[in-house]
Amino acid sequence: MFNSCMQAADEDRMAAILVLCLAVCLSGTWAVDRGNFKTCDQSAFCKRQRTLKPGESPYRALLETMELTNTRLTLQLINDNNKVRLLLELYRLQGNMTRVKINELKPLKPRYEVPDVLIREPPTEPLSLLSQDENGVVLSLGAESQRVIVSARPFRLDIMEGREVLMSLNSRGLLAFEHLRMRKDTFSYKVTSTVASVWDNIKRVFSSQSDPEGEKVDEADAANQAETVKEEEEKDEAGMWEETFKSHSDSKPQGPSAISLDFSWPGVEHVYGIPEHADNLRLKTTDNGDPYRLYNLDVFQYELYNPMALYGAVPVMLAHNAQRTTGIFWLNAAETWVDISSNTAGKTVFGKMLDYVQGSSETPQTDVRWISESGIIDVFIMLGPTPKDIFSQYASLTGTQSFPPLAALGYHQCRWNYNDQEDVQTVDAGFDEHDIPYDFIWLDIEHTDGKRYFTWDPHKFATPKEMLQGLMDKKRKMVAIVDPHIKVDSNYKIHNEIRSKGYYIKNKDGGDYEGWCWPGSAGYPDFTRADMRAWWASQFAYDQYEGSMENLYTWNDMNEPSVFNGPEVTMHKDALHGAWEHRDVHNIYGFYVQMATAEGLIQRSGGVERPFVLTRAFFAGSQRYGAVWTGDNAAEWDHLKISIPMCLSLGLVGISFCGADVGGFFKSPSTELLVRWYQTGAYQPFFRAHAHLDTPRREPWLFGPENTALIREVVRQRYTLLPYWYQQFYNTHQTGEPVMRPLWVEYPQDPATFALDDEFLIGRDLLVHPVTEEGARGVTAYLPGKDEVWFDVHTFQKHNGAQNLYIPVTMSSIPVFQRGGSIIPRKLRARRSSTCMEHDPYTLHVALDLQRAAVGELYIDDGHTFNYEKKEFIHRRLSFSNNVLSSVNLAPDTQFSTRSWIERVVILGASQPKKVTLKTADGQESNIEFEFDTSMSVLTLRKPGMNAGIDWTIALQ
Repeated sequence: MFNSCMQAADEDRMAAILVLCLAVCLSGTWAVDRGNFKTCDQSAFCKRQRTLKPGESPYRALLETMELTNTRLTLQLINDNNKVRLLLELYRLQGNMTRVKINELKPLKPRYEVPDVLIREPPTEPLSLLSQDENGVVLSLGAESQRVIVSARPFRLDIMEGREVLMSLNSRGLLAFEHLRMRKDTFSYKVTSTVASVWDNIKRVFSSQSDPEGEKVDEADAANQAETVKEEEEKDEAGMWEETFKSHSDSKPQGPSAISLDFSWPGVEHVYGIPEHADNLRLKTTDNGDPYRLYNLDVFQYELYNPMALYGAVPVMLAHNAQRTTGIFWLNAAETWVDISSNTAGKTVFGKMLDYVQGSSETPQTDVRWISESGIIDVFIMLGPTPKDIFSQYASLTGTQSFPPLAALGYHQCRWNYNDQEDVQTVDAGFDEHDIPYDFIWLDIEHTDGKRYFTWDPHKFATPKEMLQGLMDKKRKMVAIVDPHIKVDSNYKIHNEIRSKGYYIKNKDGGDYEGWCWPGSAGYPDFTRADMRAWWASQFAYDQYEGSMENLYTWNDMNEPSVFNGPEVTMHKDALHGAWEHRDVHNIYGFYVQMATAEGLIQRSGGVERPFVLTRAFFAGSQRYGAVWTGDNAAEWDHLKISIPMCLSLGLVGISFCGADVGGFFKSPSTELLVRWYQTGAYQPFFRAHAHLDTPRREPWLFGPENTALIREVVRQRYTLLPYWYQQFYNTHQTGEPVMRPLWVEYPQDPATFALDDEFLIGRDLLVHPVTEEGARGVTAYLPGKDEVWFDVHTFQKHNGAQNLYIPVTMSSIPVFQRGGSIIPRKLRARRSSTCMEHDPYTLHVALDLQRAAVGELYIDDGHTFNYEKKEFIHRRLSFSNNVLSSVNLAPDTQFSTRSWIERVVILGASQPKKVTLKTADGQESNIEFEFDTSMSVLTLRKPGMNAGIDWTIALQ
């Protein structure tokens, strides 16, 4: 394949084709080559840690070292095998959370602690001592009889509420902390070893005497040092100081530094989170295979239903049962593996401090073990108790989803690549010709001048401002890719400035790190540096990024970072970010790239305009900077199915703005698959079609009039629901609650919802069960809520909750239901873009519950600036009860006006009135025309005409 690629290339494109062929060959010719990526057995620290056996913990708590202030407990732990001491810190945080940090007491050098992810230092609450004896201590956590029990030998920590154990740490004894040490063959080590070996003779002379300063010689420290040296001599293993994978060597100059800790959840069978994996929503046990891996990697056409690492890593896990939801946030940016196992509880905790023993019944229990290559243990334990409490707790730590411009919630058209400005103009005109709305057209890497980002191909995109102005005239926008690998070229301004400022990541020898990516030889800016990020942000200014305009937004791809000729197609771990190795910061690199890019888009407008930035790599906190997508999927039915649990998993850990490439990036979808993918994507938060360079064109009108009509219809459905989508994103921006959410979030006591991941909720009120089976003639959807009703949004047919409903489907079907008791605003005049719909009127869909009541919200602002932070918005509560529909201001101190009005109200599950009267805030009354469908119990009120931003009531008489 390599030779044929080269023969096809002309001289001008030789380097690009070379890199493409290299990428393809590395990736197994359009399919993932698992041999390019490590298993746990091939990762020395994972293999080493996984050999530890439960129940053999060498760590005990030295209770005599305990110090307790009003907000902080510190306690030393000692490893009885090597005598190395650790420092444990415990904090009670506001919002029903506990933080546990474990670090070396006296490390040879500082260990990496992840900065910038937490939005602030979390505020603490008081701790108090309840009791203490030689076996342990009991502390009050202050809330709802919560307490933490620290057992001394072996060290163990239990968090309890009343008589219930909520979570245990190190209950299986798998705490491990590889201390920093000197290598045996170094001069420093030999000196230390010599000192240790002669200490026995010296201490006999001085053990009972004082030194010149009047302090006794510390025999214990000296003995511990000698014992440590002896232990190191016995324990050095392959892979601790250097490691080879395929042809790549990792020098590990700091030596072994892995950390590990186990957690147990009594009473829990269902755990979720730790994206990104192409797997089911409910996480599987890993006893008979590899752990789940968190290590940002460029995985070409990834496989499904396995724990392999993908593009992003969010080290957050949620546990749920019918009584409670809890969570763990493991703040570590190094390569991490997560083992999950289930067994039965039946274990006792620290004896006489408890008045409850768990007994020996077969109570479910989930045990989780986190293993990271470096850094410290810094874990936040979120105690819920409800799912929404967990979202609030996590948001208080890492922030909420950024509030996107309204247009970003519309439809996005992309492929690798639109060839030139004429191609862009033709595709844009095609949407108008076929009456399909869209907001953004995208340009991939070929739009640049030789893969030099922040540039345009001088022949194909010679006048980019003219192109952008043409889109702006139609109230449309563009996204152009800007990747974080920089072509090494002395004629390239960006490269020259980064090199001259010393902003590139360094290799282990101190020179600029270089690897191969799309431009050929490339340097990688060190985005962990604040000054580098500030410089990068400055490059988006209109006078720096030539050809850019205010309707040009940004896509950060390949930011794992992707290095085609690097180990596992990424950067060498011994590359240097100042004082830190890449191994310490790997999973946070893409986070920093998106952060800097988003800041650049904000700065270019003087802080006025909200940015839109899509990223492929991400970490905890990435939600603050934009959207993510699920990467290089394929045009296969299983990839369509997996997009649902992948986005649900991301939403559970704060990243709501998620989508998958509609149609599949690789391969060519059948028309049936393409239509079904549009129908699914239209009901996911980020809605973008995208395709590989080598696939046939697949604009929505290229598959015959019938399929064009089906795609047009579902895209228009997306646009009519934009008011609801926008309201949900405002809500997640305020609360951290996911936009696209599993059913158990809203029905936490219903076990039938706990493992569902082929259907989902948008907010509370829309339930979607996409058709994801080839040739499907029907689907079975679970409608939750035994005292609830659900209305088919297309037919208005009413169905009872707490049932599995079989739904016949045709190619035009996408089963969507509105919850009884809800009010959803829509705009039914779908125009060419969302901006064109700004002043259009609203239709309210009022779905009554069994008590003939309903509530909802309407949120309106300018759709694109940060002025909502200055209280320039409309936020109204809509409610129906006692046959009266009303609109009340939820934010009376805000200032904003709208030209939009209410043109229609559709009430589902209604009775026929004799008269309908509108009363506005100024006291005016008028009668409203209405129609009533007796067969479906649907009442339609026509043209009530009131402004959407004022108080009003409609009475049914």
